[in-house]
Amino acid sequence: MEQQQIDNRNRYALITGATSGIGYELAKLFAADGYHLILVARNEERLQEVADELKNAYSVEITPHAKDLFAPGAAEEVYQFAKNMGITVDVLVNDAGQGEWGPFIDTELKRDIDIVQLNIIALISLTKLFLRDMVQRNEGKILQVGSEAGATPMPLLSVYAATKAFVLSFSAALANEMKDKNITITVLLPGPTDTDFFHKAHQQHTVTYKEKKLDDPATVAKNGYEALMKGENKIVSGSTAKMHVFLSDLLGDEMAAGNARKQNEPSDKEGRTTITHEPSRREREAIHATEGDYQKGVRPDEEIKPF
Repeated sequence: MEQQQIDNRNRYALITGATSGIGYELAKLFAADGYHLILVARNEERLQEVADELKNAYSVEITPHAKDLFAPGAAEEVYQFAKNMGITVDVLVNDAGQGEWGPFIDTELKRDIDIVQLNIIALISLTKLFLRDMVQRNEGKILQVGSEAGATPMPLLSVYAATKAFVLSFSAALANEMKDKNITITVLLPGPTDTDFFHKAHQQHTVTYKEKKLDDPATVAKNGYEALMKGENKIVSGSTAKMHVFLSDLLGDEMAAGNARKQNEPSDKEGRTTITHEPSRREREAIHATEGDYQKGVRPDEEIKPF
């Protein structure tokens, strides 16, 4: 059994996107430090697996709550769930997010709107509802999981990058609004990471996924967790992400967009074909088994043509 921080034993963290990738690794870090958890994700069966796994590893309460944050009003239902349980959420982690690869004119409008709903509307809603409670108590922490994509225009991932630009700006503004309170807002900017993101975005045929080094979700989560606990406003995780953010600022939008496009174009190399991060691989298997992923616009790899 992991040794835990005694001071955190009556504290709760609510984490969205908790069944794989960075969200899963953040859940482990909070549990190891003695936080009780509310874990939110779409797939009820997979969510229960993760809850059981963490219960067996750490002596904390794990409360799974299956909720599809693509659905309007779902964030408000998550908030009401915590209120009905009588739980005070000390830390909110907005990790859930998706993207969709392709030229903007070719992606489906509903999918674009769904991504805005998940990446922006759900995040705004959860932040406002829980932040109001934190302000009343004058205590709390929020971690917004953004992306290096939010620091640069990103052709072929245009809507996703724009939503993450919102997260970056929104978080910086809130951090300023909260500067005189005992509340911190931290935004985490990972680079390309070994998660199920690429498969959900139908981006696994690109230069980035097939040819480039992907960061370890556990390392990214640790960087974000440590920055959150220190009360830092922003953390860019990984040397590659730091370089990309620096170059974007240096080069300007036009050149930065051109560089980003090269990374998002299809690759004809064999390259990477599968997820290394075990929890994310299990997420991928669960999605295939339950058709829990976005289906209407799914395009098999063999149907994706260069342009």
